Amino acid sequence: MFPGESLPAFLVFAERLNFTAAARELHISQPALHVKVRKLAEAVGRPLYVRHGKRLVLTAEGEALARFARERADQLDQFLSELAGERRRVTLAAGQGAYLYLLGDVIARESERLRLFTASRAQTLALVRDGRAQLGISVLDELPDDLETVKLATYDQVLVVPHNHPLAQREQIRLSDLAGMRMVLPLPSQPLRVTLERLRSVADIEWEVAVEAGGWPLMVHFVELGVGAAVVNGCVRTELAKVPIADLPPVPYYAIHRPGAPADRRVAQLLAQIRQSLGST
Repeated sequence: MFPGESLPAFLVFAERLNFTAAARELHISQPALHVKVRKLAEAVGRPLYVRHGKRLVLTAEGEALARFARERADQLDQFLSELAGERRRVTLAAGQGAYLYLLGDVIARESERLRLFTASRAQTLALVRDGRAQLGISVLDELPDDLETVKLATYDQVLVVPHNHPLAQREQIRLSDLAGMRMVLPLPSQPLRVTLERLRSVADIEWEVAVEAGGWPLMVHFVELGVGAAVVNGCVRTELAKVPIADLPPVPYYAIHRPGAPADRRVAQLLAQIRQSLGST
């Protein structure tokens, strides 16, 4: 028989991947937790985790069981909340830019009904995949096969400069116009930086790296201080001049959820509010 009573314990272990921390949270002994996880592995017929050096890593079967356990716990919580006349929170994952420039109005209205994760694109996808987030918001270059997506908005990539800059009055520029300029660039590991460096190489132009900054607010702040110019998504709000760059691809933001998630009324309502706020249909 499948030991379903061990699922909540396994879920805690799967989120911690540390027997000591999970046992402490569950208020049981480590040997007792080992027994629960072993019985589940025996029922599944496959190992649920493996050891990589000092780290524990879930196997594919372990990840699938963790998703099942999380869905079961979520369904139970939802049932109990509705029975008590309460409205449960929806967990939303998004990056800094989406929170700052896209989702502020919705979060201000629904803050008491939301649990928020600040996450990178990869982290957002992972949080949605394993059920820790019911909804994610992110820029996507490629649409995932295993998740459902809804396009919310698309923005030009723009050059941000002071209004007295020679390019400030142009309706549109090309990447080649940035040759020789002092640039405020994202950190080397960030997707926009990777894209800019690749396109710069293709266009065979050079610019001077004035400073590297993590996040659009700091990049824009450096532009305001006169350090250099910056390329940002068009959704960024600033009093500086924003000039669209014709040969940079537009940036699409998507809502991301697991198949069937909108059947949950809370998720469907949140997605509808976000789309209405952004004017997407």
